[in-house]
Amino acid sequence: MANEIIADAGGDETKVALTEDGELVELYIENNNAERLVGSIYRGRVVSVLPGMQSAFVDIGYEKNAFLYVDDAIQPGEFSDEDAEVCREREPEGLSIEKILKPGQAVTVQVIKSPAGAKGPRVTSYVSLPGRNLVLLPNADYVGVSRRIENEAGRVKLKKIAEKLKPKGMGLIIRTASEGMRADDFKHDLQFLTDLWNGIKRKEKRGRTPRCLHMELNLVLRAVRDMLTGDIGKFVINNWDWYARAVELAEKICPKLKCRIEYFGKDADIFEHYGIKHQISRALAKKIWLKCGGYLVIDRTEALTAIDVNTGKYTGEASFNETILKTNLEAAEEIAKQLRLRDIGGIIIIDFIDMHKPEHQLIVMNALKSALKKDRTKTSVVGMTGLGLIEMTRKKARQELSSSMTVECPYCKGVGRVLPAEAAPWQGLRMSSHD
Repeated sequence: MANEIIADAGGDETKVALTEDGELVELYIENNNAERLVGSIYRGRVVSVLPGMQSAFVDIGYEKNAFLYVDDAIQPGEFSDEDAEVCREREPEGLSIEKILKPGQAVTVQVIKSPAGAKGPRVTSYVSLPGRNLVLLPNADYVGVSRRIENEAGRVKLKKIAEKLKPKGMGLIIRTASEGMRADDFKHDLQFLTDLWNGIKRKEKRGRTPRCLHMELNLVLRAVRDMLTGDIGKFVINNWDWYARAVELAEKICPKLKCRIEYFGKDADIFEHYGIKHQISRALAKKIWLKCGGYLVIDRTEALTAIDVNTGKYTGEASFNETILKTNLEAAEEIAKQLRLRDIGGIIIIDFIDMHKPEHQLIVMNALKSALKKDRTKTSVVGMTGLGLIEMTRKKARQELSSSMTVECPYCKGVGRVLPAEAAPWQGLRMSSHD
């Protein structure tokens, strides 16, 4: 079964699901009444500068001030990671935030991370404008190729093309969708992005501060731009207006794939029709059962996410070591899927079932890295600790699925447990301590 994109664009929320062989692997949710922050560009004003944190707070017109770290507020030097999808790695030696920004100063910034809890959005002064095949970096004189393009000869060829096309004083990143393309295939995309940036610069010079200079595309249109690739069999949308806009955008940026966009006009729930609704509940569960009978337990804390692997009902058919290896291999595949689906970011610790053979540890580690290659979000497997725990990180850009679809329980206050009835006298004390 081919990969499919299913878009539920009715009501107050837009939901876009990506399925692989009928299985839900990515889910995106956007409130249609809320401002689209991540990717949008603002003309803001510095409210305060904090030398002790090497950061500043910027008023961009949002209810909470945005956070601008020193690394995102300085001029770029040499970039060390040429394969990054978006390059923000810099060497700020000797520079401090108070030498760069002053309270009251107007700055143009782009939101790179959505607000979470009491924290406001995170912003950068290094704007990146994504197109279908290219990312334009107006403030970075740099050329790079997506790390997901693995063919070395192809990478070298694409980098040479980018070096020739790159506008003076600007940078370009070749996106994954560009694999195998020729120089002429990029010219339309590049012209569109440079025109867009010139328009933003013109807006920058007039109007009040703070204000929005450029709003990121709606979720459906972002899916057309970023997700509609050759391996997508069909893209189904249940809203006629957004279907028409999606076809119009596809005509401009990927005309060969326009025919794969379909309108779902049935009087039925599109997610129910494609079997996605029941899969969403699995994405919110703490315990995930594996096909072999083992299971995962996923626990989220303030600092990190811990994933525990258990044999469960699985007893195996061969030796004890082979049983553990098979469970861990299936778990590695499922963990990669759950990270994508739940959009878990930050530090992740995985406690696989103890493996005494070093070759088995290596097999499982490689299986996890291989499964993570399907993830469009940047991940990094650090390695295995002395306790046999695998450490990894996954880039954070937006709220995790559990945060966007659930609210904190008013009875347990997020603990996940409540006192029994016989402990009622203590319940009042415990609750009052939180108030």
